[in-house]
Amino acid sequence: MSEQIKVGISDYKLTTAPNQLVTIGLGSCVGIALYAPKAKMGALSHIMLPDSTSFSDKSNWPKFADLALPKIVDELRETAKEEKLLVKIAGGASMFTFSSESSILQIGQRNIEAVRTCLDDLDLTILSEHVGGKMGRSMFVDLDTFDVKVRMVNREEFVL
Repeated sequence: MSEQIKVGISDYKLTTAPNQLVTIGLGSCVGIALYAPKAKMGALSHIMLPDSTSFSDKSNWPKFADLALPKIVDELRETAKEEKLLVKIAGGASMFTFSSESSILQIGQRNIEAVRTCLDDLDLTILSEHVGGKMGRSMFVDLDTFDVKVRMVNREEFVL
């Protein structure tokens, strides 16, 4: 029997099919679905911030793209005994309008760029994505098929 495993903000979970991974409330945060196809094992990360460099407390490492992604990728590869992983991402919205165009305030865009850079550094290619815009999203990851459903309020559902 399958279970729906919820991933909170600044969190990640790893599980196998037939379970489903879910994260709700991706505003400026980015959800990263990683999948080991032979093992039908996946991880879902809900990162909140692009990098940890300006923080002294890094104990909540799943919060930061630069710390979370290398650790989660290593854990998934080791647990699944697979090097080749598939990746899909969603989120990174600009939830608020600022009078300043300062990039420091554009956390959604900074999160997207940080995730792309980290994945590239890890030699991982994003298969598909649903990022940016001004609306929050939720992600539902099917670990049998690696279909990733993205839902937005009052919008059509997307399958990545």
